[in-house]
This record gives sequence, C-alpha cells and structure tokens, in this order.
Amino acid sequence: SAPRCHVNKQLLGVRVLKGEPAELSCTVSKDDVTGTWFKDGLKLTSMDGVFFEKEGLVHKLIINKVEDIHAGKYRFESGDIKTEASIFVEDPPQVDEVLLKNLTSVPTVAKAGQKVKIKIPFEGRLPVRATWLKDRMELADDTRIRVDKTDTFTMLSISSSERKDCGDYKVRLKNDSGVLEMNLKLVVIDKPQPPAGPIKIVESSANDITIQWKPPKDDGGKPLQSYIVERQQVGKNEWVTLGETPKSCTTFTTNKVEQDMSYYFRVRAVNAEGTSDALESDEVKAVSKASPGAPDPPEIVSASRDTITISWKAPRKTGSSQIVGYIIQKRKKGATTWLPVNNAPIADKKLKMTNLKKGLQYEFRVAAVNAAGIGDASEPSQPVFARDSTKSPGQVQDLKVSSSDSTSVTLTWKTPEAKDGSEVNGYEVEMRSSNNLNWTKCNTLPIEMTTYTIKGLQAKEMYFLRVRALNDSGPGEAAELEACIKAAPPVVSPRLLIDDKVESFLVIKAGNTIRVNIPFEASPDPVVTWLKDGLPLPNRATINNNDGTTQLLIGAAEFTDSGIYTIELQNGLGKKETFSFQVQVTDIPQSPGPIQLEENVPNTVTVTWEPSASEKWESNLYYTVLKRESQKGLWHVVGDLIYTNKFTFTNLIPGRDYYFRVVAKNNLGASGLSETVQPWRIRKPKAEFQVKPQKYRGVNQNQPPRFLVPLKPHVVTTGSECHMSCAVGGHPPPKITWYKDSTAISNDPTYFCTNDFGVCSLVVLGVTKHDEGEYMVEATNELGRASSKAFLTIKGND
Repeated sequence: SAPRCHVNKQLLGVRVLKGEPAELSCTVSKDDVTGTWFKDGLKLTSMDGVFFEKEGLVHKLIINKVEDIHAGKYRFESGDIKTEASIFVEDPPQVDEVLLKNLTSVPTVAKAGQKVKIKIPFEGRLPVRATWLKDRMELADDTRIRVDKTDTFTMLSISSSERKDCGDYKVRLKNDSGVLEMNLKLVVIDKPQPPAGPIKIVESSANDITIQWKPPKDDGGKPLQSYIVERQQVGKNEWVTLGETPKSCTTFTTNKVEQDMSYYFRVRAVNAEGTSDALESDEVKAVSKASPGAPDPPEIVSASRDTITISWKAPRKTGSSQIVGYIIQKRKKGATTWLPVNNAPIADKKLKMTNLKKGLQYEFRVAAVNAAGIGDASEPSQPVFARDSTKSPGQVQDLKVSSSDSTSVTLTWKTPEAKDGSEVNGYEVEMRSSNNLNWTKCNTLPIEMTTYTIKGLQAKEMYFLRVRALNDSGPGEAAELEACIKAAPPVVSPRLLIDDKVESFLVIKAGNTIRVNIPFEASPDPVVTWLKDGLPLPNRATINNNDGTTQLLIGAAEFTDSGIYTIELQNGLGKKETFSFQVQVTDIPQSPGPIQLEENVPNTVTVTWEPSASEKWESNLYYTVLKRESQKGLWHVVGDLIYTNKFTFTNLIPGRDYYFRVVAKNNLGASGLSETVQPWRIRKPKAEFQVKPQKYRGVNQNQPPRFLVPLKPHVVTTGSECHMSCAVGGHPPPKITWYKDSTAISNDPTYFCTNDFGVCSLVVLGVTKHDEGEYMVEATNELGRASSKAFLTIKGND
C-alpha cells in the first residue's frame, strides 16, 4: 500500500498587531492533499479578509488585515493528519499623532479660578487602564480634581485651577497589549502674592519718609510690572495713592507728610493678571530730628595706671542748633551698662579721666548736646587698659610674598622677637602704589594670623607693602617690601570638558549617593550655576567648585531627585556654555500582587496579577512568569519582558498539576515572588476508548529562517528608551544576531537583547545621537539565513 500522508512542517503560532497581515502555513508530504481549515473548532468556509492558498505541498491561511475577530486557534486537517496553532492579536493603546504632539509639546495654560479640562481620546483593546500622575504620584479625585475614563477617552477636570496645580503630568494608558505614556505640562497664571514683609522704615523725618519691602515670593507665573504705594493717616479711613515704582525698585520716598503726624503705608504688586493683596506697615511718625547726630568713636590719646586721655571730633550732623558741649560715658569691657563720666556737658573735645581702677579694660563713647537735647551716642572706642604703657612690639620677621596673581597678592611673616612686656595683639597691613606717597590701611580690625591676602590690585602695577605688629602701646616698626603684580592671563571662554566619562543618562538606586563631576576651563573663573528641571537645586544638593571641576553631590537619592540637571558656565563678558544630563532614581521593584488563573481558551491558562506598587514611579518595569510541574519540581521561565499584568500559557497537559510565580524586574534587579497557592489542573476528558497516535520517525520538519513580523523604523527623543522587536520562524530555531551599521552588537553590554520563542527584542536605554543608524537582525540555521533592517532616528529633546 502507498505510504500515508504526514505533516512535514507544523503550523506555528504568531502574535500580530491589529491591522497588520498574518499568515499560517504548514507543509505536507503529498501534493494531492486537499485539507480543511478550522477556527476554534468550527470549519472555515468563508470569513472576511481570510484567504486559503495551496502551493504544491504548502497550505496557507492568509489574513491581509488582522482584526480582533481573527484571534483564536486554527487547525488544518486532511484525512488522518492534523496540525494547529493560535493567532494572538495585539491592540495596544493609541492616541492620534497630531493630538499627541500638541499635548506633549505645548503647555496647557489657564488662569487661576478657570476650569481646566484635558481630554485624550484613545483606541485599543478594552479594557484600557488610564492613570494620571503629577510629580510621580497618582492623582486621586477630590473636591476640585476629577479623573474620568470611558472606553474611548480619559479626561482630567479641575473645577477651579490654582497655582499649585502647575507642574508636569504623566498619562499612562495600559492594556494587555502594551503601554502608552504621555508627558504633559500645565501652567496656571494668577495675580502675584503680596510683597514680602515687613515694610522697613529706611528714613523718617519731618519732611519725608522712605520705606522698603521685598518682592513677592510668587509672581503668579507672569513677570511683575510695578508696585503701587498707598498711605493712610492714622485716624482716617481714606487710603491715598502716592505713586508707582518699576518692578526693579523696592523702595519709595514720599514728601507728602506733615511733621508729628502718624501714617500707615501699604504696597501692592502688579502683573498682567492683576494686583496683589496689600502688605501693610506698622505706624510711622514724621518727626524732626533736631538733636545732633552721633560723633565718630573717640580715639585713645594715652593710658597709664592712673589716667586715660581720649579725644573726639564734632558730629557731621549738628541738628537744628549749635552744639554746646559733650557727654562722655564709660563701661568695663564686656559689660552692658554705660556709666556717666561727666554730669554737665564739656565744651572741649578732649578729656583726661582719673577715676579708674588699675588693670581693668575700659571702653568710652561720646554724645553731643544742643538746645534740643542730647544726641545719639557714638560707637564705642577701642578697648584700653588702665595701666602703664608697655613697650611697642618689634619688627615682624621674614616678610615675603607667598603667592600672587593678576589681581591679588598674599603676604606671610613671622612674629617679632620677644621683648619684655611687648606682647602682640595683632597686625596691620598697609599698601601704596608706586605713584602714590600715601599709605592706605588694608584691614580695619587687627589681623590675628601671620598671613593676609590683598585683593583688587591692578595688573602689571608696582606696589609697596608693609606690615606692623600691634599692642596696647600702638604699632611697632614696619617691615616693607615691593611687589609687582602679574599681567592678567588671556581670556579663555567658558568650556565644559565633556568626555566619555561624563554620562548623559544616570540610573541611581534610591538611597545611594548622586555624585557628578564636570570638568571645565575658563579664565577668569566663571560663574557656575546648577539647575534641576530649569529651577534652582533643592537644599539637599551640594555644589563644590575646585580647580576646574564642579561637583554635584546629593547624599541619599530620593525619587523626587529624578529629572534633567543643567550646569551653566558664564563669564563677565556674557559668554555662556551649558550641559544637561538626566538622572533617573529607581529601586528594586516591590512584589506583584496576588495571582489569578483562568481557562479562557481550552487547554490554556491565563495568568493575571495585581500590578507591583513600583509601577507608579518605574516606567521600565516588566514581569517574568515561571511555572513548575509538581512531578518534576523545577521552575522554568515561560514568559519574560512582559509589560502588562497578564500572560497566557498554552500546551497544558490535562491531569497534571501546575504552579506559577510572577516576579517584577527593572534595571536594578528583581522583586520578591508572588506565587499561586493551589495548583492548576485541567481535568482529563472522559472517553470510552483511546487511540494511540502512530509515531512517525524520520520525518523532516526542518525549515529555513523567515521573518513573520519584520523590524519597523523608529523615531525617539534623546534620553528615552527604544524597544525594537520582530518575530522569526524556522526549525531548528535560528540563531539571532543584531547589527548596527554592519557591526555586531549582540554581545555589547550597552544593548539588551532577548529571544522569547521567536519574538526577538532589542532595548536601547537612554538613547543619544550616537545610537542613530541602520539596525539589522539576522536569523541563521543550517538551512539558510534571513534578515530584516530598520532605521533608528534620534530627535533632540529641545
């Protein structure tokens, strides 16, 4: 008898995007076979968009444009041969490209108090889960904010917008075929907050009053235009507008006051949206200061154990009448109470005091007196001891220039040689240029160290410098030297020295330190500014600038530290250079929730689980599904790189127990396990008899590689992720190799390659312009090779 017909090549299951073509094919051993196709157990005679072809030994089922109705299990039968496989239709969430571009590139702007509605229509297989997040936290409905979702759109509604609603929003659409994320920006503008207080009284006299305030903490999202200043006389209800000041001026002087009258002042800030609430002052009185002003601190003329002599000068402000004399006060150093030295004013500007206690240190102050009364007291004099004068200190030793540049010089010296009673209380430094005969003091208070830096010098100029030791007797003999200041170095425009060591995308584990060093060159030293997402850095961040390197340091990274960081260099000529990089703070994911098992298709199990809580802040999270048969006790990975919360496992054997585990993963590692408690079992069908299928040996099921779903071109922005995938058939299973611009990259750690049952994926993390080019995937086995190519285009994120 003639040999029986058998299947050389079985049907292979495929996953197809909705709207794409699909093909199932099998090969039999005889040419004269006419078979029948079945779908989900029902015979196929005619179905929209489904065609049958026979080419010699090959029987094909072709679908030009796959729809949801085409999903299911297909079977080809002819006589006693049978082969079957499934078509899975993927239909991820999608949003109109024009709408998506408008929403993500143009901020939504609203005025405070207005209603805000952002509606996003979408398509994709139901159910679609829509999540709105602001600052990485999921939005929950409250009295103002509401999130709506139907089968065709999701919408954010804010009944009365406020300034705190400003920020970055993320919309995540997710179904069992994939995830779509959109980043939106909402800007709410309002009138400014009131100017920051309190209002300070800078000057008050009988003729005018000058007030001062600070800009408001929030300008309402619009630039300030001006300030309005008003005045109210105490006891009256009417507020009088005094005038406006430009936004850059936070002081105001008015002469619309009367002597001995009291007033209140208030200030409002103005922007294009309106006028702020008012900042009010305390009561201010317009009084004439007829008494004298304060003299300069008195000078110590001489000191001994019995007497101290001081002198002073008349004050610059004498008041409304002639000065008739002076009142002198004294106190022990460290005390708070001043005691009078003379009861009646003295006309002289010099006084010798004798009623002193030997060895104590005293301070003195002076106040002028005229017809209006006693004026303000001077600042205290230098402290002086009531004791015989000590010897003046000797000359400082080994004075020299330790370093200098084009604008400064640093001096060092050693203390004078010790002499009886000539202890040193400090040092004074003086300087003069070569064309000036007058010496200028560089320090107002005595220097305690034996080094000092003089700044603000002119390049290529000669200076004479001298240092003297000081004690209670006064200055000692000066030590002098000459110093020639260097020429100014050539101007070097700010330039950031970015090399391969400086990464543009950093993934940091939460709790770890963020430390970024950026080298630069510039002369003179530039102003270094750091920003996060265009705003000043939070207080937790520390910046260190040293020797041509600037460092960003954040001790323990938090999720809120994720964002775009920018360093900006600028010199005095206005030349600027910037560099930005992205920081992603992440952590090992939390465990998925409980697992549920369902038999939606005969002899399969659909595994679903509650999402890991980490999905709220981790966009690169995926899941791995493992199964174990109780007879063997070993766990095997059956699904990986799953971006949904659902997985269908086929080829179950009735009567056998199955256990399942789900693990959440990201770039840093894997979460804890979520595990089924009870085993899953499909009951064996009851039958009166069983026919043991005949085994055929030596049948050649081999086939060369071919692409069931080819690579597609991608366009992504700098810093984001790129996922490229395709589907490959062939037996034995082909070896997969990836290439970029004809260079093999399968073993390059920069790329993440996977091959799950013929679905081949390439993931590029944090793409840069360097990743742009032609990518090719090649499949080879002993029967041949096949390849598919696609181009990756990188767009700048500005």
